[in-house]
Amino acid sequence: MSKIYWRAIPLNDPARSEGAQKIAGGWLWFDRVEKLTRGAEPGIVPLSEVPADVLAQITAPRPDMAGLNLSAPRVMAILNTTPDSFSDGGKFSEREEAISRARALAAVSDILDIGGESTRPGADLIARGEEIARTKPVIAALRHEGLTIPISIDTRKSHVADAALEAGADLINDVTAMEFDPAMVSLAASSQAALCLMHMRGTPETMNGEAVYDDVLLDVYDYLEARRDAALAAGVRPDRILLDPGIGFAKTAEHNLALTARLSLFHTLGCPILYGASRKRFVGTIGQEPVAAERLGGSLAVHLAAVAQGAQVIRVHDAAQMTQALRLWQAIATA
Repeated sequence: MSKIYWRAIPLNDPARSEGAQKIAGGWLWFDRVEKLTRGAEPGIVPLSEVPADVLAQITAPRPDMAGLNLSAPRVMAILNTTPDSFSDGGKFSEREEAISRARALAAVSDILDIGGESTRPGADLIARGEEIARTKPVIAALRHEGLTIPISIDTRKSHVADAALEAGADLINDVTAMEFDPAMVSLAASSQAALCLMHMRGTPETMNGEAVYDDVLLDVYDYLEARRDAALAAGVRPDRILLDPGIGFAKTAEHNLALTARLSLFHTLGCPILYGASRKRFVGTIGQEPVAAERLGGSLAVHLAAVAQGAQVIRVHDAAQMTQALRLWQAIATA
């Protein structure tokens, strides 16, 4: 029998139907579900046809994670301490520049995501010692001066994550979902740090050649389900897991659009969703803007579309502008 996938169809209209339920205890509601199976046309069914355990996964409020209350969308600000990131490489690679930028971002965002290795297409692997030298002192300095905002370490290496946690990080953001470094899962379990698992095929060096799927939405869902289950089996608490479909990682523009349009499917996995498309190539292609740093308008558009699908954490370069846009979006949604 073919596997059935259940996608809550999200709404935020002030006229709410009788019997509607909230998605993940958040700002959206739904009164019907899209029923998906491989190789068949999707159908729309009432809530009464959805298995009770599936409905419970979709509707259960997501617990606080890394100090973040997820009943409203949160902004994760990107801080790259790298010389070669695709959009802002080299801008904040010096320690004092990175610390100054972190202070500014902390004032306009909910969580900082600090990375010391570029994951842009074609980027090279760097030594873990170098990555630690780029990230740990920045985190330690921020904590020493009393900055309390949650901090995420963006790394695929357990030694780098361990050093960051020691310095005061709260969340491990692993773009390989613990597949690059198998020791990452034991670190996440023993430290009880929050853990973000992202979908990617191949490595940054090879991923452009890996963008081939039978059904990108369902293939990414199955992968994240399997990686979530692997984390749970290793002892990571379910309330510490965040899932990211990996927009732009081994995906074409069409794949990114398909994932964004039906992002609410991932609520069925019972974990918060992180969505990051800031300044990415498909935003420039569709928005007709070749310069990454000039893609603010397109980035805001796709991230608000993700919020309208219930994404709890939005990862962006332009944190102040995203926070402003979210305030307006939420004011309209709750009017």
